[in-house]
Amino acid sequence: MVEEFEQAIVDQVKRFAREVLLPQAERIDREELFVTRHQAALGDLGAMGMNLPETWGGLGLSGSALYQAVEAIAAVCGSTASMLTAHFLATDSVLIGGNEDQRAEILPLAASGKYLGAFALTEPGAGSNPAEMSTRARREGDGYRITGQKCFISNAAAADFIVVYAKSNPDAGARGISAYLIRPSEHAGVEISSHEKTMGLRGGHVFTVSLDCFVPASCLLGDEGQGFRTAMKVLDNGRIEVAAQATGIAGAALEAAIDYAKTRFVGGHPIADLQGLQWMLADSATELAAARGLGLNAARLRERRERFSVEASMAKLYASEAAWRIADRALQIHGGYGYTRAFPLERYLRDLRIFRIYEGSSEIQRNIIARTILNDGYRRPTS
Repeated sequence: MVEEFEQAIVDQVKRFAREVLLPQAERIDREELFVTRHQAALGDLGAMGMNLPETWGGLGLSGSALYQAVEAIAAVCGSTASMLTAHFLATDSVLIGGNEDQRAEILPLAASGKYLGAFALTEPGAGSNPAEMSTRARREGDGYRITGQKCFISNAAAADFIVVYAKSNPDAGARGISAYLIRPSEHAGVEISSHEKTMGLRGGHVFTVSLDCFVPASCLLGDEGQGFRTAMKVLDNGRIEVAAQATGIAGAALEAAIDYAKTRFVGGHPIADLQGLQWMLADSATELAAARGLGLNAARLRERRERFSVEASMAKLYASEAAWRIADRALQIHGGYGYTRAFPLERYLRDLRIFRIYEGSSEIQRNIIARTILNDGYRRPTS
C-alpha cells in the first residue's frame, strides 16, 4: 500500500509526465533526440533518486510507489523511462555493491540529477549469460587495467559514471567478476560510439563502450569477485522496473483503444458496440490487470526485503509479452490509422519490442522460473 506522502510524489510525477514529457514524446521519437534533455528537470523533481534511500539523497520510495512512478513516465514517453531506469541500474549497483565512501561520492549527486549513470554488463558475445564476458580487469600497479567492449549501454555517451563489470579472475567463472566505477571524463581510454539506430525507444540512446583504461584501486566497487552477485541483485530490481515500463505503455495503448472505439462510427454506431471488439478490450484489460498485479507483487516483496528474484522474472516475462499483445490489439482497433504516425500506436509497439530482450530475454526468464520452482518448489503468492 502506498503511503499518503508517496502518493503525493506519484501524483506529481504523473503531472510532470503529462505536462512536460507528453508534448515532446512524438518529436523525440521522430528526430531521435536524446532524452537526457529531461535530466535536470527529473532531478529537480526528485525522480532521478526515486530508487534511493533518503540517507543518500533519494526519495526513499517503497517498491510499490516506485513501480507506479516508472509506469506513469513510460505511459507518455518510453524513451525517458528507459533512460531513467538505466540510471537506476547504475545507482543500484553503487548502493548494493559499493562501500560507504563510494556511496557518499556518487549517490547524492546522482539522486539530484547532477550525475547520470550507466550500467555496463552486456557484451557482443555475452548477453544473456554475463558469466561468459571477456572484458578483463588486470592488476597494474596500484590499480587495474580494464580492457574489453560493452554494447547496448544506455546513457553511456552522457554518463558521468559507468559501472563496468569485468573479470578480475577469468578462471573463477561468475565468481571472478568484479565491478568498477569508471568516469569517462577522468579515465583515459574510454571510447564511446555514436548511438545505435534502434527500432524503438529512439530517444533512449544506447552505445558501444570500448575500454582500454587504467583506474585506481579505489574504483573497485566493493570487493573483487562480488560483481556478479551485485549485478544479479541489480537486475532483480531492474526487471520489476521493466514490468512497470511495459504496463505503462500498455495502459496508454488500451486507453487509446477505448477512446477510439467510442468515437469511431461505422453504419451509424460506434465500433465499441461490436461484441468482437468488446472481447478484444476485455482481454486487454484483464491481461493488463494481471501484469500489473505480478509487478506490484514483486515490488511489495522487494520493499519488505524478502526474496523476489523469481517473482521479478515472472513480472518481467508476463508484462513484456502481455503488453505487446495489448498494444497490437489497440493498433488493430484503430485499423489503418493505427499503422500511421498520426496515432502513437506504432510507437508503442516499437518501444515495447525490446522489453522481451533486454535485462534478460523472455527465454532466460523462463529458465530462471523453471529452475527455481524445480529446485525450491512453487511458493504461493502472499498478500
